Amino acid sequence: MKSIHVPIEGMTCQGCVATVRNVVSALPGVESADVSLGAKEGRFSFDESAVDPETIIDAIEGAGFVTGPPAADPTVDGAACSMTEGVAAAGGADRSVRGANGPERAIVAPNPESRVRLRIGGMSCAACSRTVEKAVTSLPGVSSVVVNVAAEAASVRFDPDRVDIRRIVDAVNRAGYKASLGRNEEVGGGLRDRLWLLWTVALALPIVLIQQGRLHPPVEALTLVALATALQFTSGWRFYRGAWYSLRAGTANMDVLVALGISAAYGYSILVVSFPGLFGGAHTFFETAATLILFIRVGKMLEASARGKADDALRALIRLKPITARRLMPGGGEEEVSVSDVAVGDLVRLRPGDSMPVDGVVEEGTSSVDESSVTGESIPVRKERRDAVTGGTTVIDGNLTVRATAVGENTFLSGMVRLVEEAQLDKAPIQRFADRVSGVFVPIVILLATITFAVWQFLLHSSLPFSLARAVAVLVVACPCALGLATPTAILVGTGVGLRRGILFKRGSVLERIARVNTILFDKTGTITEGKPVLTGEAFSKERSEEDVLGLAAAGAARSNHPLSKAIVVAASERGFAARAVSGSEEIPGIGVKFVVGGSDCLLGNKRLMRENDVDTDGFEEQVKKWEGEGRTVVYLASGGATIGVFALRDEPREGVTDAIARIENAGIRTVLVTGDRKRTAEGIAAHIGLGSVHAEVLPEGKAALVEEVRREGGVVAMVGDGINDAPALARADVGIAVGAGTDVAKETGDVVLIRSDPSDVASAIELGRATLGKIRQNLFWALIYNILAIPLAAGVFARWGLLMSPEAAAAAMAFSSISVVLNSLDLKRWRPVAA
Repeated sequence: MKSIHVPIEGMTCQGCVATVRNVVSALPGVESADVSLGAKEGRFSFDESAVDPETIIDAIEGAGFVTGPPAADPTVDGAACSMTEGVAAAGGADRSVRGANGPERAIVAPNPESRVRLRIGGMSCAACSRTVEKAVTSLPGVSSVVVNVAAEAASVRFDPDRVDIRRIVDAVNRAGYKASLGRNEEVGGGLRDRLWLLWTVALALPIVLIQQGRLHPPVEALTLVALATALQFTSGWRFYRGAWYSLRAGTANMDVLVALGISAAYGYSILVVSFPGLFGGAHTFFETAATLILFIRVGKMLEASARGKADDALRALIRLKPITARRLMPGGGEEEVSVSDVAVGDLVRLRPGDSMPVDGVVEEGTSSVDESSVTGESIPVRKERRDAVTGGTTVIDGNLTVRATAVGENTFLSGMVRLVEEAQLDKAPIQRFADRVSGVFVPIVILLATITFAVWQFLLHSSLPFSLARAVAVLVVACPCALGLATPTAILVGTGVGLRRGILFKRGSVLERIARVNTILFDKTGTITEGKPVLTGEAFSKERSEEDVLGLAAAGAARSNHPLSKAIVVAASERGFAARAVSGSEEIPGIGVKFVVGGSDCLLGNKRLMRENDVDTDGFEEQVKKWEGEGRTVVYLASGGATIGVFALRDEPREGVTDAIARIENAGIRTVLVTGDRKRTAEGIAAHIGLGSVHAEVLPEGKAALVEEVRREGGVVAMVGDGINDAPALARADVGIAVGAGTDVAKETGDVVLIRSDPSDVASAIELGRATLGKIRQNLFWALIYNILAIPLAAGVFARWGLLMSPEAAAAAMAFSSISVVLNSLDLKRWRPVAA
């Protein structure tokens, strides 16, 4: 019995699920058919002697759905793959491919368009990506296409009412590439590529040996022609095919250069053999064409292997998704079911070593949980009743019963996968330079090769074989691939490194932007501080009791979600003081609360609220100054137009924030604290942790205005925040950094999400951005320098000094140039944060 799972697009309801299940179950030999709408995939068990995977796929597509390539069941071979691994929810945030399926985004803002991620095979350089983009954007209803050569993938946004996924896939295939749904799980080329390489070696080796005089077949010339022809139009056919499709699309890629080079070498050799009298027994170039094909195939295979390693962080994240779960049955006992069958509210049993299948809340049991795969934090976290747990984390010791709060595409892990996939397909601004160069690269190289041949043949009167060798060397040594891979490979590795450390870049371009940041604005509460203030002091009028004042304050504070308000409510509750009944209230963001108790108008908030309502606070100012000097936040309480009490609250700075600020300052970046607190309080906190400057008494709308002001002064601004009030500023900043413990709105708005809410990760994100941008610049520099030096060398410019490059050496150099760029990007994996 064999099991496979197949990505399926186009299902919009349980009726579609039933259709797929029924058409597959009707096939002879099918043992089981499990179809999940949420995961957008089917898992099928069948007897190989009665039915094959192709028949199953044909049945699904015959029912009107789109399938991705089938994969062996992960329970058999250990590979974890689901639709999230490839198509990243083709329906955007709240739509499926063909209709509405409800919200399917944990931390991604809604998008009214549909989106599909395609796996694309056969691309070799930036010109290939332009060909794909041109083919897909020509379709009506397609709004944007982003193609990443290094990831061998494309993200397409489209209107499902005007174009469907099948037409998009067909457009890519007609352009000469192989498009399919899903992610590329093969690293370093598949079995097909390896077999082609063996075939190439089997044909190329005897050609080289014959031409070197080490092998003497009976009819040497005919043997060479037969072997070279077979090689040229089997292993070499991929270059002709790629060149044809590229030229047909109005572009010119690497395949054009290679096809011209091997055609010149092969065609000349055929003429020499066919007309020996005319060419006087001149040397043939059969071995040149053969070794060109061989070296380029070897180089592309090594390049693919290196590129696969660039994406291994995301692959590791996807493999965290368990396939099954132990669901508790209503009548008692448990059953093992597919994760796709677990619904919100179900109870799931976990034992030591189990991977969490859902996001949820612990209902029973205690255990240490390894969250390093999601947060990057290596120290296990103890989980008890009512604690939240995240899918993909691992239970270490003890048993847990968890109630599912998010399943399938709604889990935090799935959200991370989607965001990283989007980030890897985003184009950094610096990529535009490479795209511009690649756009004219091939035509210029062809022109240079023509000039090279003409100069050597007609001006310098060299032999035809020598002139031809120089032209072929120029065609082959030029490498547009290195330029095309310079940026995307670094982005792939950079986003993966960030992912491993709990730093989630939502767009690849953010890695470049964050590297240029010179000013960081920090929100205070929940960002610099823990966001859990506690009441540490109070003072009230002589005619008022502690219970009266704190109970009245708790009444107003209960009408607010601000952390300071919550601290006052908690303090009153702990002391046994009941909150008074409120007959009306109004919360004023960033200032406080107006409320009515027993017919009396009351105010609870900061000094600004008192001042705007003409409430005198002079009687408490001496105590207030003392508290503010200690960095404590002061809240005033007024009733009937008079201040009756003041409260001091302290929100402790997050652990490590001082070292984080020092790292940022040492990097030459200006730090600014932005808070609604009074200036003395804010300055006390800033001085304690080493922040450079302070903007105090800033209302929520003022944070966005402050971002604009700093930008007008020439600053490249990052805003770090955690709450709803920070969202406008996060959106307005050049880079918005949302701490992971904050609200969903903040995380949706931010460009970077710090999963651990660790201030040191702000510094790490900037350092990683700078390291990534440095790698991109190195890659572009070496790609350009390589071509600037290699093309003249191949053309024979330095021949008078004995420096010449044969076509074979040119092919090897071209292959190495692409590999070196990828290997240089992979060096980013060794990146470590700078110590404070």
